[in-house]
Amino acid sequence: MGPKPGAVLLLIAIAATITFMVVRKRAETTLKQSRDEVADARSVRFVETAARPAVMPGAELLPGPGGYKDASEFGGKVYLGGASGLTALTPDGARVAAYRPGFELPPAGVVALRTRGDELLIATDGEGLLSFDGRQFLSIRPRDPDSRHLTALLPLASGRVLLGTAKAGVLIYDGKHLTHFNATLNQEHITALAGQEADVWIGTLQHGAYRWHAGQMDHFEAGTGLPDSQVLSLEAAGDLAFVGTPVGVAEFHGGRFERVVAAGYLAKALEWSGDRLLVGTEDEGVIEVPLDARGHVVRSSSLRNPGFDGGAVERLFGDLVLTSDAVYERSGRRVLGADEGALTDRDISALAVEPGGRTWVGYFDRGLDLVEPGHVHLEHTRHLEDEHLFCVNRIAIQPGVRTAVATANGLVLFDPSGRQRQVLSRADGLIADHVSDVMLHGDEMVVATPAGLTFVDRTGMRSLYAFQGLVNNHAYSLGGNPAELLVGTLGGLSVLQGGIVRASYTTANSRLKHNWITAVAQAGDEWFAGTYGAGVLSFKAGQWSSFPDLPGGVIVNPNAILVTPSRVLAGSLGQGLLSFERGSRRWNVMTTSLPSLNVTALAEAGGVLLIGTDNGLVRMPVGDVP
Repeated sequence: MGPKPGAVLLLIAIAATITFMVVRKRAETTLKQSRDEVADARSVRFVETAARPAVMPGAELLPGPGGYKDASEFGGKVYLGGASGLTALTPDGARVAAYRPGFELPPAGVVALRTRGDELLIATDGEGLLSFDGRQFLSIRPRDPDSRHLTALLPLASGRVLLGTAKAGVLIYDGKHLTHFNATLNQEHITALAGQEADVWIGTLQHGAYRWHAGQMDHFEAGTGLPDSQVLSLEAAGDLAFVGTPVGVAEFHGGRFERVVAAGYLAKALEWSGDRLLVGTEDEGVIEVPLDARGHVVRSSSLRNPGFDGGAVERLFGDLVLTSDAVYERSGRRVLGADEGALTDRDISALAVEPGGRTWVGYFDRGLDLVEPGHVHLEHTRHLEDEHLFCVNRIAIQPGVRTAVATANGLVLFDPSGRQRQVLSRADGLIADHVSDVMLHGDEMVVATPAGLTFVDRTGMRSLYAFQGLVNNHAYSLGGNPAELLVGTLGGLSVLQGGIVRASYTTANSRLKHNWITAVAQAGDEWFAGTYGAGVLSFKAGQWSSFPDLPGGVIVNPNAILVTPSRVLAGSLGQGLLSFERGSRRWNVMTTSLPSLNVTALAEAGGVLLIGTDNGLVRMPVGDVP
């Protein structure tokens, strides 16, 4: 006897209900997963900790220019932020505190400051966001490296903070979560932020300005309201906004373009004070644009200079004018400058020390300093800079004979007294003007260039390049001597004997992990090669070996490798100083006591190590390096 009709209907209803519940549960699960995926796509993971950098006991940060970028008033003091860190001034201009990258602060320069209630917010170029309560620093450090390179800050009335970045667009931080502000901006290099919660202006490096308001995004570029698509500065309040570009300032009212003011001026900084707009320029000081009661530019008035002509202006803050080297009042009086004996620049590209202690410091784009050793600081003696001594790649010293400085515009030769004697270029017989490395040995020189090698001796010059067997024309680094020479290139490593290529190694014919060789150095019977992406490799008797304890993907900076009796040291791009203990054959990575994790140059003399970075120079005993 079969089931009753009513029971069948009941079973069908129950089955349908169960099916519906299963389907709904699956749908809810799928929806939740989708929401989580969307949230994950927007969110940026970060670590929040007290910022207490460890410091090597014998480390000393040598003085350099302040590199001032921003200012803010906090706790009755004026705080200045820049490449040198954070400096506190009393209202009368006396310096009362200094917090240095790699020492009191994480290893990165300060790019923006804003006060929010009882805290000072500090944006860094490489270490994310810091919060300072007057006593200690709190670090909000994104795990994503691109999200750590901040460029701008904008606290909002809600308590949230907008963060401009160089590679990850705009982020928003609410104290608990860090997320992307708007997907439209995710790939933009942000240069400036201004406005308020409901009306935010965003400046970019290449694509003009954006305005976020009422849930929508407006976009302005060259030809649609801006005189140029590169935005350098912003100032906004109420319905009035000014957008600074390299060729003038665009004036907006209620989001509508009105006119261009300060036409022809490179507007690096803006400050609006009701009846006037101040424009900080690249090389013409500060100009003043009068405004009427409604904030409109007074068309009939001409621009006038209020008296300051201190160079490239980075920020205007009240009566203060910040430049990369100093802080001035608008009257022109200098409030704060570089310390006595300071180095000329912070972006160091080459180092060398003579046996007598004189140190040669080469800069990425400021020539070089010749400095004598002092008791505490390097005592500045002479700065050299011209059309040849500009971008320094390498400094090679032949004690008592000569010093050769490889630059992007020739090879500059000095006598033992430090006087310039000769400049060699392509017109004089080099295979190219750009010199990436140079090696001195007796009466001979070997010059590495992007077009190959040039050998210089008493008989003249001869060149060697790919047609004659060099593995690649673009030579970066040299090691050894003219009798047995190793040449690191963009396409592998070549071994020369007697000026003839005897062997070449690439990823195709050896265990070499990366063809781009940036640095070469010899330690006993073993060679160490720095690469652009595979760290440091060992080369011995024609065989390549890698080191499993080195971090992956490490980029070794050009010629940033140094051999000491107990160690091999290599400077990395963004990961600090690599240290190889030759006895134990173990690598360590040092990130403490560095003003930047981009280590660009190394030198050693008398047991003292000089570590050059793109944000300053550190000196410490070699024995202190882990």
